[in-house]
Amino acid sequence: MLTSLLAPLVPRDCYGSEPQYGSADGNTGLLILRVVRCYTLVTDSYPENPALDVAVSHAALGAVARGEIDGLIRLHLPGPVVAFGAVDRVQPGYAEAVRAARANGFGAVERLAGGRAAVFHEQTLAFSWATLEKEPRAGITERFEMVAGIMVDAFQRLGIDARIGELPGEYCPGKWSVNVGGRVKVMGVGQRLVRGAAHVGGVVVVDDGERIRDVLIPVYRALQLDWDPRTTGALADRAPGLDNEKVSAAIIAAMSRRFELVPGEIPSSVLDEAHGLIAEHLPQVA
Repeated sequence: MLTSLLAPLVPRDCYGSEPQYGSADGNTGLLILRVVRCYTLVTDSYPENPALDVAVSHAALGAVARGEIDGLIRLHLPGPVVAFGAVDRVQPGYAEAVRAARANGFGAVERLAGGRAAVFHEQTLAFSWATLEKEPRAGITERFEMVAGIMVDAFQRLGIDARIGELPGEYCPGKWSVNVGGRVKVMGVGQRLVRGAAHVGGVVVVDDGERIRDVLIPVYRALQLDWDPRTTGALADRAPGLDNEKVSAAIIAAMSRRFELVPGEIPSSVLDEAHGLIAEHLPQVA
């Protein structure tokens, strides 16, 4: 559990949905006008029910869009699951890909954001950011840049040569992936937009990158996707001794340099709605 990582954060009301302006420069005493957005940070996780994990993000996005809750960031520990994108679901080999995931000990879910099949397991971290946006489409690039920058900041402070950019042949390819040394992908990210809000979510591979490769080989074969299994990797490959807690702490610290964060829990109303959305994220295949 990552709950202990919330202890340094100060409990208070989060003004989150609207930017707060201004901070004093310690050297000059002048007021610096900068935007500080406030988000509730939660670590609630449902590894035994991967579809509920996705549904919680879905419900949080809707609640933020409706103004029922402020912006929400979730950093949590997932269970073993292959998350399929919308494009995957219309491929002739989709049912075979789902069966391949299950045969390798992974659940299968239909993801909230776009992209191709991605893998989560116990040595990865899942992140989900639901943010109120008046014009969500206009900020797509800015949000991608923000999240990728946060991850690079966190990983570099752990002594890792982290870089932003798509690798040739990487799985679930994306311009805003984060890699190590231009060799292996360790973070993938996608977005989902609704009227009035945006969701940015993805995965950080802390350790056991081989497990991702081993399940994606049969899954991507079924989907007829060309890729290079050598692009899979993990942060711990380049910095032995890293674990979920150390990487999570670094990510939270990097977020805190950009956002005002307050500790919290998934609101009961969001969790209730999520239970009703589970079916939408379960593959309808035998």
